[in-house]
Amino acid sequence: MSTPNGFPQHSGACVTRSTEGGAVQDLHAKKAGKAAKKEAGGNGVLTFEDPPSVGTSLNETLKLLPDELKANTKIKSVTPRPPRKPRLERAASLDEKSWRRWRRFRTSQESLTDPNETSSSNGSLQEASLSPPVRGRASPCHQCCQQNSLHSSPDASENSLMGKSRGGTSDLGKRASEISSAFGGLLRGKAFAGGKPRLSQIMPARPLPPMELSVASHTLRTANRIDSDCMDYRHYSQHKFGRVSSSLSDTRLHGNGMVYDNCSTDSMKSTFSLLTPIRSKDVRSRSYLEGSLLANGALLGAEELSKYFPDRNIGIFVATWNMQGQKELPVNLNDFLLPTDPDYAQDMYVIGVQEGCPDRREWEIRLQETLGPHYVMLYSAAHGVLYMSVFIRRDLIWFCSEVEYATVTTRIVSQIKTKGALGICFTFFGTSFLFITSHFTSGDSKVNERKLDYNKTIQALTLPKNVPDTNPYRSSSSDVTTRFDEVFWFGDFNFRLNKDRETVDSILNQNPETDVSKLLAYDQLTSEMSRGSIFKGFQEAAIHFRPSYKFDIGKDSYDTTSKQRTPSYTDRVVYRSRYKDDIHAVKYSSCPVIKTSDHRPVFALFRVKVRPGRDNIPLAAGQFDRELYLIGIKRRITRELQKRQEQKDQKSSSVCSVS
Repeated sequence: MSTPNGFPQHSGACVTRSTEGGAVQDLHAKKAGKAAKKEAGGNGVLTFEDPPSVGTSLNETLKLLPDELKANTKIKSVTPRPPRKPRLERAASLDEKSWRRWRRFRTSQESLTDPNETSSSNGSLQEASLSPPVRGRASPCHQCCQQNSLHSSPDASENSLMGKSRGGTSDLGKRASEISSAFGGLLRGKAFAGGKPRLSQIMPARPLPPMELSVASHTLRTANRIDSDCMDYRHYSQHKFGRVSSSLSDTRLHGNGMVYDNCSTDSMKSTFSLLTPIRSKDVRSRSYLEGSLLANGALLGAEELSKYFPDRNIGIFVATWNMQGQKELPVNLNDFLLPTDPDYAQDMYVIGVQEGCPDRREWEIRLQETLGPHYVMLYSAAHGVLYMSVFIRRDLIWFCSEVEYATVTTRIVSQIKTKGALGICFTFFGTSFLFITSHFTSGDSKVNERKLDYNKTIQALTLPKNVPDTNPYRSSSSDVTTRFDEVFWFGDFNFRLNKDRETVDSILNQNPETDVSKLLAYDQLTSEMSRGSIFKGFQEAAIHFRPSYKFDIGKDSYDTTSKQRTPSYTDRVVYRSRYKDDIHAVKYSSCPVIKTSDHRPVFALFRVKVRPGRDNIPLAAGQFDRELYLIGIKRRITRELQKRQEQKDQKSSSVCSVS
């Protein structure tokens, strides 16, 4: 039963509590409770038979109280305040940040459950939906009546919600319609505990679409990836620090309008920096000397390797140059160490020198100056006038083992060690490397002596010493090259072309570009390697450059002296691997612009597969030649400043002629 004004009859009984007896009030209260339980089906859940349509007005619900209700209610005169316009929220998408979604959902819950909250838009919605606007502040009994009206019979609910609009296009009616259409579904079927509505979790209407546009590369997806035991760090830091959104990666990526996805941004996300976040309890319990291949957080493990090399390939530059003992060094080494093809520099640079310049330190400074601040010299060694320097990107020095070296002398009679071999070895992650530079016996016909130099080197080179062999079951005590995963052997091997000078010159004149296949048919080293008498198991990339020996110093012409030496491929780079297809040759060429010696430098670029390792090997602990690094960088800065000053003076200088 309901009154002609659309309000339930028991509501009036509750309002006139001060004028009628307590028994009457108790009787009506019991009837109202039974009616509410019956309509709720015994579960305390408010249901509606017919949902209100979008165009239905709520003028009947928003009517003022009847006159007899006003007479018995104390009303204070205040300025009317219409309900605020609701702020409708859409479902969070994949591109939105998780902390915003959590914050909005938390705010909406607190606003709807807290009766004292009136500042938020959701609070205004609650007030407009549960109580009609009146000219005065309603008494507590009035609020109880409005809550009971929601628990009334379906007929009363239908009359109040489905009544015809009488206000036409009034602002109040429009806002009521928007409130009804937007939040009617949220209030329908929800449980009320103590008369306070509570929202359930908001779910999207349909499954979210997958990301179609993604430019995040595989390297970006895996770089700085968060460890599996730190995956909940983001939620933990939201409550503790509250500044996840202010990370450098988020603000720069989102502010610049870059196309991104959750994989790329989450992989770089951290609270304080771009480094992988580590909790205090992990630092206390984690050991970096576990010796396990797949240990979580291992310094040389698979996860760390994938962060720096997702495809597990490292770029290595290997070069050899017979300097002929010249004191004068080239003015510029950029064309030698930093060729324009390919576009990117390598991760590791290994340079071997035969008959090196008298000032070895100056040569190393020049190398550091050319490579710049991104590289540091991991190690250098010398054997007489044989020099070898190993430079590596400074980010990678933590993953190198201790560096060891050994030497072999093939010419004992000479006081100056000009002939022999120098070897340097170390382990990078889980892959062992051996680099050997040699200077074999010279002479056109001394092929057997050169093969003896090779055999003596592989037998007498005592490596490794302290660094364990990664695969001792495939090693041989009589061949040092079998005790390492990847071996690079380079130097002045002194193998010549078995042809006279006139024939070689005619071939070179016929094919001035890169077709040297006819010359290689007379190459001594190619012939001996095919027979298996030297460099067993080694390979050499295809040669497409002119012979590197013997030139007139400072010129592009071959030997014009009385000896008329035959041009030959004396300077070579060969390689071998324990595992098939671990080494891929990218480029093999010479540097014709350096003319300070009768030899041209020869270099090769490789892509080498690297495997994860164990943390129980002796590490280099990030040591490098810091003094050399500082000197090289100072020289580089000084050279750049001088260059800028020259350009400035050239622009400012002018010649004026007065007639």
